[in-house]
Amino acid sequence: MSEYATVQKSALKLKGVGDISAGKKKKKKDKQSKHRLEQVATSQNDEEVKTKKAYVDKRTPAQMAFDKMQEKRQMERILNKASKTHKHRVEDFNRHLDTLTEHYDIPKVSWTK
Repeated sequence: MSEYATVQKSALKLKGVGDISAGKKKKKKDKQSKHRLEQVATSQNDEEVKTKKAYVDKRTPAQMAFDKMQEKRQMERILNKASKTHKHRVEDFNRHLDTLTEHYDIPKVSWTK
């Protein structure tokens, strides 16, 4: 006998795959019940629109103050950027680069001199 004599030679069976008749059949909905559901949905939407209240702000006072300060700082930044010309920004940038250390210089290689 060979080593493969005990191996099963049937098809692979997977859950949920296989006989179509074994699965659940879809139920048919009649047209009247579908029409009634549509009417109920539209009537609920109409009621929601009528009873819908104005927007209520549910933020805490701290959250409102935070948002107010964020907006104020953003406006200050915008005004600060708008006040400078391109030429002035380039001059400021060059001045800043002059104050930095020059780490791109070629280092000294020889230690004896």
